[in-house]
Amino acid sequence: MKNTTLTSPKGFLAAGLSCGIKKSGNKDIGIISCPTGAKAAAVFTTNKVVSAAVTICKNHSKSASVEAVVVNSGNANTCTGTAGLKNAEIMCKIAAQLLDTKPNQVLVASTGIIGHQLPMQNVSTGIILAAVQLSNSQKAGENFAHAIMTTDTKCKQAFKTVKIEGKEICIAGTTKGAGMIGPNMATTLCFITTDANITKPMLQKALSEAVGQSLNKLTVDGHQSTNDTAIILASGLAGNKIINKADSRYKKFVVALFDLCTDLAKQMALDAEGATRMFTVAVSAAASKAEATKAARAVADYDLVKCAIHGSDPNWGRIICAVGSCGVKINPNKLSCSIGGITVFKNGQPVKFDPKKVSRIISSKEHTIAVSLGAGKYSDFCYGCDLSKDYVTINADYHT
Repeated sequence: MKNTTLTSPKGFLAAGLSCGIKKSGNKDIGIISCPTGAKAAAVFTTNKVVSAAVTICKNHSKSASVEAVVVNSGNANTCTGTAGLKNAEIMCKIAAQLLDTKPNQVLVASTGIIGHQLPMQNVSTGIILAAVQLSNSQKAGENFAHAIMTTDTKCKQAFKTVKIEGKEICIAGTTKGAGMIGPNMATTLCFITTDANITKPMLQKALSEAVGQSLNKLTVDGHQSTNDTAIILASGLAGNKIINKADSRYKKFVVALFDLCTDLAKQMALDAEGATRMFTVAVSAAASKAEATKAARAVADYDLVKCAIHGSDPNWGRIICAVGSCGVKINPNKLSCSIGGITVFKNGQPVKFDPKKVSRIISSKEHTIAVSLGAGKYSDFCYGCDLSKDYVTINADYHT
């Protein structure tokens, strides 16, 4: 069976295991390693309150070469003061010593409960054991994917290949996130490896573009995490001529990266806390791109729409209400809406449709809500998921 995990692209090793951060005993510490050194690019949460790991990672990601990423789950290392910053730095230092590199060539990420200091004895032991287990096997990649999970019920992984000038380039990714998702630069934790030979500036451009049109389009509950981090590492070992400008080779790479990130985003939507289905809100005829984005997110974030979708209820009134109250320009006489390709509201008025047929569409794994604002020529989209009783249960019990 072909390896489709983070260890598939040339030059990468990984490991994941349990070190006792989580009371459940599930895996909670992971390492990605690129012994030959990799170009790194990253995007982070725009929340004003951030994890110590985000603070350290922002600085270290500027390094010309990165050799490892160390990640823990079960503890966010957020709102932990100077001790939290010191602990994040210690994680990098331990990994650097074990992997014979410099601390600023190690990136760090954390996810889990806010406000608790990391159990550093457990974490330190976990990093040491993980370093010993580093491997380029599929199992190693899967272990890492499991180690970054919190309330996720399954691993989210994706793999793509693209040929550029006769050289096959591999891109692999894994992400975690089931709740507290409403990103605006990155989403939850996402790690991507590729063996593409590409400059650091172009890698950053590619990641920002791909994430902006995929992971950033997902909202589960409209809330950004304090720890949102997306990192891509490029080993350069595919053998292609270096991608150093936005030419046709770059465009091929971006398309593949976008496809991978879209795959991961949809997996996240379908594994969101308590979710049973996902949907896309496609807004057209907006007065500006920003207003199209705002309207799409307003519908996807509206709890009454999400509840209706959970109940397979073709309640177009909630969709129109969300659009009308979000502050964007609309032409009431041209405002229209369709669900799964079936028009339910046109030019400001309801139309006859088969509610049972639309209900069946809504109850499927994925469907699209299309809204035309009748106010311009711009469009955008957003991914969302339904809201169930389980979401409340999971988040009521999360800390206690």
